Amino acid sequence: MEAQDLNIAHHFGGGVYAKETHVKAGQVLVQHKHEHAHLSVLACGTVEVLVGGARSIVAGPACLTIEAGKHHGIRALTDVVWYCIHSTDCTDPQEVDEVLIADGTDAGEMQAIARGLA
Repeated sequence: MEAQDLNIAHHFGGGVYAKETHVKAGQVLVQHKHEHAHLSVLACGTVEVLVGGARSIVAGPACLTIEAGKHHGIRALTDVVWYCIHSTDCTDPQEVDEVLIADGTDAGEMQAIARGLA
């Protein structure tokens, strides 16, 4: 999924960053992994979530903890609003992904997540 295909808003305050993503039904949002655990909030809608190979269906509103080092992704079953929330001092939307995404994100694992959610 290309970033331009998604409606994304960046929110910063008090050392916390929230990435707000509006995902249309049927779209797959393949993520990456992070060195630190973070919260993901499904504000509304229903998604299929895949985290480290474990699959679940989640209906919003819901809050999930994504463990450090786990590749994760979602498939929107309905239109959804999804937030990823991280602790960071970075306040630049152009740099925040570079700060938060773990080195060594494996392209093969990412493709497996995409296949698992397709």
